[in-house]
Amino acid sequence: MKRLALALLVACGGHAAPAPVATSASARPSPKLEAPVENDEARARAFVAALAKHDFAAAFARFDEKMRAAMPEAKLGEIWSAIEAQAGPLKSVDGVDVKEAGDVRVAAAKVSFEKAPLVLRVVFAKDGRVTGFFVAPGEAKSTWEPPPYAKPDAFEERRVSIGAHPALPGTLTMPKGAKKVPIVVLVHGSGPHDEDETIGPNKPFKDLAFGLASRGVAVLRYEKRTHVDPTGVRTQKEEVEDGAHAAIALARSQPEVDPSRVILLGHSQGGYLAPRIAKADPAIKRLVILAGATRPLEESIVAQLRYLASLQPNDPKVRDAVAAAEKFKAAAESPSLKPTDSVDNPLGAPVPGAYFLDVRGYHPERVAARLAIPILVLQGEHDYQVTVADDFAAWKSALAHDKRATLRTYPGLMHTFVRAGDGPPAPADYLQPGHVDEKVIDDIASFALAP
Repeated sequence: MKRLALALLVACGGHAAPAPVATSASARPSPKLEAPVENDEARARAFVAALAKHDFAAAFARFDEKMRAAMPEAKLGEIWSAIEAQAGPLKSVDGVDVKEAGDVRVAAAKVSFEKAPLVLRVVFAKDGRVTGFFVAPGEAKSTWEPPPYAKPDAFEERRVSIGAHPALPGTLTMPKGAKKVPIVVLVHGSGPHDEDETIGPNKPFKDLAFGLASRGVAVLRYEKRTHVDPTGVRTQKEEVEDGAHAAIALARSQPEVDPSRVILLGHSQGGYLAPRIAKADPAIKRLVILAGATRPLEESIVAQLRYLASLQPNDPKVRDAVAAAEKFKAAAESPSLKPTDSVDNPLGAPVPGAYFLDVRGYHPERVAARLAIPILVLQGEHDYQVTVADDFAAWKSALAHDKRATLRTYPGLMHTFVRAGDGPPAPADYLQPGHVDEKVIDDIASFALAP
């Protein structure tokens, strides 16, 4: 396929903004629902069916007043049209899972479009109206198999719960017979990821957990805040950092773990925020940055869309997306931006100004250079989202004189550290099954096990 830019930018790009946050209520009252429905699954199916028929008025009628203000009917139509432009028409709703999340319920509709699976999360308020709508990449139908370098007999897994409000489900992968082993805590790239960081047919975090635990290193992975309960997330701190700090606390409390050997591993957005997380948490003794962005969200989006436009120079939709991204960047960087402002997002729903102000003036490579801990920075050379020329070069410059820092690039590896196909990097690469390269696993394990 030529394009799946929206889903992939949100899934694992240098950054992606959180899903929509309700703003002030609309002055116009919400219309009545056209008919009562029996339960949240039926509500979600009816909402998705309206979108699939392009009956945006019917879908919009299900919004509560806050969602009506955050996502007007015209914007809802634009978002759906952008999804169809990239993923093709919706073919089927394959299942709906409903979970309680505080005062709301989240219905995750697993849907198949012509070109890709997606997950449409519809958040319902107590009265049954839609108070949130989020789009995430779905899991490909092909079955994930353990990587050949994994040794399933060498480790065991147990379920854990991380933090509260909301609690984040997770998995601890522990080497068998472990006694005071190092532990790596995994922090996701952007988008509402599950604990495996599932992207198409691949599960990079599950590869890391199985590969590292096979080599004597414990691993903790968990569902991202926006995957469990995306409502109310306004900053990257709320989206990423709060969960990471809770995970570090849980990791170092495990009886098999050496609390002086806790390692934070951040991928993409997680790598961007990893230095700030480590600066605030002295329990972190080592840092691994995988394809960590150094550029802010708005700059990364413009760069990625310009690259995609270079692959399709005659596609007017891509050119329009670049123009919208440049407008988005100007708004996000405005000196007069306020936390309560709403910034139009070329990849989805509006983003609160607080999201940008939270990291304004933050330079991860500079913060990393001031950390008194060993740092490992790894980068795939076949990555168009976080690049060797821009992001890795910034890490290299900032850490050039730090003897505790190790920086490596890998020919042929894409953003997820899976080996890419031939040709220039493209979104279609993410749809090919593969595993995190074994050399990456070995390099991280050696770093974690070093005295």
